[in-house]
Amino acid sequence: MAEKDKRISAGIAAATCGLLGAAAPSMAPAQESAPTWDIDSAVLYYGESDERVQDASLAIDARRDFGDDRSLDLALHLDTLTGASPSGAALADVPQTFTSPSGRATYTTPAGEVPLDDTFHDTRVAVDAGWSQPFARLYKFNVGLSGSTEFDYQHFGVNLGLSRDFDRRNTTLSAAVAYAQDTIKPVGGLPIPLATMPDAVDEDEQAPNRMGSSDSKNVLDILLGVTQVLGRHSLLRVNYSYSDSSGYLTDPYKLLSVVDPVTGELVARTPTPGSDGPRGIYRFEGRPDSRRRQGLYAEFRQDFSGKVLQLGYRYSTDDWEVDSHTLEARLRLPIGSSNYLEPHLRYYQQTAASFYRYSLVDGDPLPQFATADARLGEFDATTIGLKFGHKTVDGNEWSARLEMYRQSGVLPTAQLIGSQLDNARLPDFDAVILQVGYRFKY
Repeated sequence: MAEKDKRISAGIAAATCGLLGAAAPSMAPAQESAPTWDIDSAVLYYGESDERVQDASLAIDARRDFGDDRSLDLALHLDTLTGASPSGAALADVPQTFTSPSGRATYTTPAGEVPLDDTFHDTRVAVDAGWSQPFARLYKFNVGLSGSTEFDYQHFGVNLGLSRDFDRRNTTLSAAVAYAQDTIKPVGGLPIPLATMPDAVDEDEQAPNRMGSSDSKNVLDILLGVTQVLGRHSLLRVNYSYSDSSGYLTDPYKLLSVVDPVTGELVARTPTPGSDGPRGIYRFEGRPDSRRRQGLYAEFRQDFSGKVLQLGYRYSTDDWEVDSHTLEARLRLPIGSSNYLEPHLRYYQQTAASFYRYSLVDGDPLPQFATADARLGEFDATTIGLKFGHKTVDGNEWSARLEMYRQSGVLPTAQLIGSQLDNARLPDFDAVILQVGYRFKY
């Protein structure tokens, strides 16, 4: 599915998304040492409208404190995804037939509907391990490993971080670097960029218009940050990030429709006699083999007598000409001594990549790169949600979070032709996010 970006966060550790849990072990006898393991666990459901992507996931993050500011972090994340994913093909007023990603079957989208690939499914297993400790009076470092595997994707990464305190520990400077090497093994092989979608073939035949079975990409991430205590109840954090990706960055499952230069209608195609295949002309997408991104993030936190306000802003830009802005706000509201509510609001907006196309025009020279993936188009997205948490008498905590997500794309009207001016539609969607968690120590 979507982007499989591996990013470094503060301290390079992957942050867990909440807490679920199993029952805590029995209490240790009073004479034993205090608990040293802090366990965060969560189950999450993410579901898009129109029977699109559905994700059920489990996350378990554990930290063991060895004293003297030394700690070990371990994480296990499991994700199962099913549903239908937009292929990138444009809406048409006739039924559209496509060859499946394997190249050995076909599927059909009804007239007037956004084409979705309903063969989409995946299972992901990810593990992370990190160690953190001081190595001088005001210095601290952390090092970690990460790995994940999916049906068609494998990831391995390493990371290293360093921080130093100044001004009686009111100021902290940090730097981190991460390197990842990922392997892509798409179902049916790697499509030749901008090659036409062929007819389906038999099980014992090699799918045509392929250039191999696998490829790889490398990602280097760098993070520089400063955290400043502004007062007894306020904190400011500013980070600069740089990411350099190289290798196979194309999505092997995305397509572009080829349309008539006058009417804007899908150009018809007749499958080879005796074969089943597309009834229109479609081309596989093709992206550059490198991408450099830069980002600036600022976060402010203020404690108002127990009520904690968190405000964040992120600006990101890259050499694909995708610029984005993210605004986010959370407010933690205590309810008595053991409960709290936390409303959450997030707004995201981005511009389209320089090579984004709603469709390709028949007869025009092929561009060097092209994609109709809505994730690289112009769009905005809003998330609104509420979290409730409760601290138990023994110091553990459970929580529940419900959020609604809405994404709306902006049509590239300058690219639309003929009937597309009235009929073009982007794969906008709504989604619901439900998370239940539990945090405990032993």
